This record gives sequence, C-alpha cells and structure tokens, in this order.
Amino acid sequence: MNGFSASACRALLILTTGGFVAGAVHAQTPAYPSKPVRMVIALAPGGGVDTTGRFIALKLGESWGQSIVADNRPGAGGSIAAEIVATAPPDGYTMLMTSAGITITPSLMKLSYDPRKDLLPVTLAVVSPGVLVVHPSIPVKNVKELIAFAKAKPNELFFSSSGLGSAQHLTIELFSQMTGLKMTHVPYKGTAPSINDVVGGRIALTVASVISTRPFFTTGRLRALAVVGPKRTPALPEYPTIAESGVPGFGVENWYALFLPGKTDKAIAVKVQEAVSRVVNEPATEKQLQGQGLDAVGNTQAEFEKLYHTEIATWAKVVQSVGMQQK
Repeated sequence: MNGFSASACRALLILTTGGFVAGAVHAQTPAYPSKPVRMVIALAPGGGVDTTGRFIALKLGESWGQSIVADNRPGAGGSIAAEIVATAPPDGYTMLMTSAGITITPSLMKLSYDPRKDLLPVTLAVVSPGVLVVHPSIPVKNVKELIAFAKAKPNELFFSSSGLGSAQHLTIELFSQMTGLKMTHVPYKGTAPSINDVVGGRIALTVASVISTRPFFTTGRLRALAVVGPKRTPALPEYPTIAESGVPGFGVENWYALFLPGKTDKAIAVKVQEAVSRVVNEPATEKQLQGQGLDAVGNTQAEFEKLYHTEIATWAKVVQSVGMQQK
C-alpha cells in the first residue's frame, strides 16, 4: 500500500474524517453576528434612551460589519419593548435598549414575562446623572438645610415628577423615607412640565437629569443642591452626592442599558458587552456623552446583572411603602 501499513491507513482515515467533522461543525456555527440585529428601543424617538441606543447601534454596526436596526416600541413603562425581546428567539439577534425604569415596572403592573428570567442583562451602557433642585425662594443651600426646613413644614413642601410611579417620583419617595420627611407629590405628564413648575415657583423641588436642569440652575432660575447618584458625576464635579450631604447609603442612578432574551448564550452576551464598553469608553465618545449630560459605563455582564436584580428588589419595597403595588 505504497509503504503505508494497514494501521497507519486507519489512523490517517480517522484523522481525515475527524477533520471533516470538525470543519462541518465549525461551518454550522457562524461567528456572531452573521446577519442584521434588531435593537428594540423602549422609549419614543428623540429622548436620551433613543439617541443613545441609536448611537450605539451605529457604532456596533460599523464594528461588526452588520446593520443594527433601531425599532422604537414605547409605552406601558417600557414593558411593551421588554416583552418583545423577552419572547424573541434567544439567538442574539433581538436586543433591548431601555432605562432604569425597567426595574420599577414589575412592581407596578402585571407583566406577561418574568423580568428576572426572561431577560438577560448585558451591560449598563451609560448613566444619566440626576440632580436635586429647588426653587430659589426655598431658603436652603444644601441637603441638610432642606431636610431641616422640610421637617419644620410637614406636607407643606410640594415636589414634582414626570408621573405617578416614575423614577423621579420614587427617587424622592426613597429620599423622604430615608430622612423621615413628609412632602406632597404632584405628578405631571412628562419631565419638562414637571421642571417648568419648579422654575415657575409653583412647586418647591424635584429631581431630574443634569441635561434637563442645567440650563436653569446655571442661570439662577433653580438651585442645585446635590446629585442623586452614589458617586459624583464628571458633568458636575463640584456638586456633592446626597449620601455625602448627610444621607448615608442613598444613591439612585437613571441608566440606559442593553438586554437580550433570557436564554441567550452567555458568550453572545459577553461579546455584546465588550463591544458596547469599547464604544462608550472611547475618549471622543466619552467626551461627546458628557456633553449630553451622560456618564459612560459599559460594566460587565455579571456586574450589571447583580445591579439589575438588586434594583428590582429595592423599588418593590418603595412601591409597596407608598401603596402603589399591583393588586
């Protein structure tokens, strides 16, 4: 047999066919992504979640050589978009871009999906830092003075939010619980009217994003007391956190993040996370985000998953304490 023994021929046959099998398996598992990806955006066009999601989609598309198609599906506190992704095939080709409000909706309404099992947290892309602001007529210059002033006037101070059960509403409810304050909530249909009535002096205080409030407190029409997140923001480095200002342990972040269907392979989630982290932490991108009042994050899948589940539990307690939980 041309110098080959029978045993050598058998060995060669095994190696050759094994190579064919390995090649066939590899051919059946193409690199991700191998086709366009759908990004379902939980809020309406034009807002922070939408513009951030579309920017990330553009950059991911350039990096991967595949189109990332943005699909806005607002409504029901983000649960419409979340349900679409939760029930999509877990192949990585449908992802969700949403806000921190996704951790509140499970306590407020009955959902058709399990937010803990049917969605896979991928990465917290950016944080939109919030600021506690008051009308200049309120005679306080810091959080400690606000607490003392509000305690002397139980239920007399009015605070506004973008709606009943919104992140703004529950952030101030949590602040009130941790400080023993009693204030009166006035819900609005959106952030802009909520802020406008504080600027007009009809409402004493509110919490809103840096980008929404900065034009007012830099011109003296509002007074910023502190940022509401757990750490200071590069957008306002001179302003302390509420925790630093006498309320230890307080810290609430409004974030924009990516999710995949719950049973998606973790390897795909890690690839998406790493790509998003590179995008948002590029020096030019980071500077651009800060100009929009956003802080780049791009944390790991494990870090974000822990935060996601912790916040669901935290807001469930706050919602229950104000009697708003689903019946």
